[in-house]
Amino acid sequence: MHAQRGFTFIELMVTLAIMGVLASVAVPMAQVAVQREKERELRGALVELRIAIDAYKRAADNGNIKLNLGESGFPKKLEDLVEGVPDQRHPRKQMLYFLRRVPRDPFAPADTAAAATWAKRAYASPPDNPSEGEDVFDVSSRSDKTGLNGIPLKSW
Repeated sequence: MHAQRGFTFIELMVTLAIMGVLASVAVPMAQVAVQREKERELRGALVELRIAIDAYKRAADNGNIKLNLGESGFPKKLEDLVEGVPDQRHPRKQMLYFLRRVPRDPFAPADTAAAATWAKRAYASPPDNPSEGEDVFDVSSRSDKTGLNGIPLKSW
């Protein structure tokens, strides 16, 4: 029979050192995985919102959405994409909807309303100084973080 042998102090310290090195490598990898997933969600949300904004504008240009003189044809607020607008070309003014819900910016605080998580650019604002205005021409993240690709999330 073999007698069971316990760990010596040195073996224990070496084992703990190896576990510490492995843990120090695993934590940053997990953080990168979380960041990558949030960035994937951000890209998807931006695409979804921009497609809906463009569809709203096309509907306005086609006469489906009533416009007043001087209006751009872009939605006044993101919620308009969910709440819908009457179709002016439909005999019963059936509602047109462009989104089921406004997606959240995954980098925004959880206690913020979904539509408020986005920075909005009005049609009349210049591209080098985007600002909110009478309509929503484009959206971007409000986050000050930089993406894994080295580009600030605000610029996506």
